[in-house]
Amino acid sequence: MDTAILWRAALVQLVAVAVLSVALGLALPHSFFEDYGWLAGPASWLLCAAFTARVLNLPIGPTLLGAVLAGLPSLLFVLIGLHWAGAIVAVGLFAVWCARLPRPQPLAG
Repeated sequence: MDTAILWRAALVQLVAVAVLSVALGLALPHSFFEDYGWLAGPASWLLCAAFTARVLNLPIGPTLLGAVLAGLPSLLFVLIGLHWAGAIVAVGLFAVWCARLPRPQPLAG
């Protein structure tokens, strides 16, 4: 496991989720999230994961798969009314996933 990637993935994903959440919260009425949060939340999470993959030069497909898997346990937190606790757990699981992804080896020159 690459601990440098773990911490960087956690930080980038956490900041990306926070910035996008604040931007959407300011731009959209609360009723939007009541009606479409089930779609907007996962879509935002995946968008942030794609951003994290790009920033950290991680493979996009496996990174997005990790985001989906890491996001599943957060559903339980949403159901019990602890949405943001679920997001923190998901960020941690996502970072562990990213830290375990194989990294391309630089070419010997």
